[in-house]
Amino acid sequence: MRIVLVGPPGAGKGTQATRLAEKLRVPHISTGDLFRANISRQTELGKLAKSYMDAGNLVPDEVTIAMAKDRMEQPDAERGFLLDGFPRNVSQAEALDELLTTEGIKLDAVLDLEAPEEEVVKRIAGRRICRNDSSHVFHVTYKTAAVEGVCDLCGGELYQRDDDSEETVRTRLEVYHTQTEPIIDYYKAQGLVVTIEAMGPVDEVTGRALAALKREGDDQ
Repeated sequence: MRIVLVGPPGAGKGTQATRLAEKLRVPHISTGDLFRANISRQTELGKLAKSYMDAGNLVPDEVTIAMAKDRMEQPDAERGFLLDGFPRNVSQAEALDELLTTEGIKLDAVLDLEAPEEEVVKRIAGRRICRNDSSHVFHVTYKTAAVEGVCDLCGGELYQRDDDSEETVRTRLEVYHTQTEPIIDYYKAQGLVVTIEAMGPVDEVTGRALAALKREGDDQ
């Protein structure tokens, strides 16, 4: 299957993308991974992207699109892929449609993970990360440490990342609403959007998404 995953920050896109890609046996293609891979391999696209990032500028759509095109043409993506973080705006969605049409393929579904805005803010602003190991993640409400401010696993200090502050989260949500959310209407016009309730245990959300994709496949 060829799927685009969208949703606001804090809706669990990264977690669900990894799980769904594994279940569907297709590669998980994320914008962040594309940038890191191209920059670390010092590809021409990676060098170009880094020049914009080093200057504090956004990477132009055409560079992101070129990276995505290169990744989707790899052998492991022949039977499908799950796009996470791309397309990020309507112009990228249009470019993706053009690219797929040229290749004679099409998207099967656009999964829209929905979560109430205040819950998203609570999820992200409540996160606390271990300074010793960033994979040790706690939450002031959902996964509290035995001793406040101390990692249960290694005793490191727990802190709130700058980009997890409530002010920053609300800014990120505003960017999502103005730039990315319009692609949902774009894809709704094509009959591709499948809305998934992103609240609840991770396994339940994954189950909802898989069930919705199965229904979508049966209807086609």
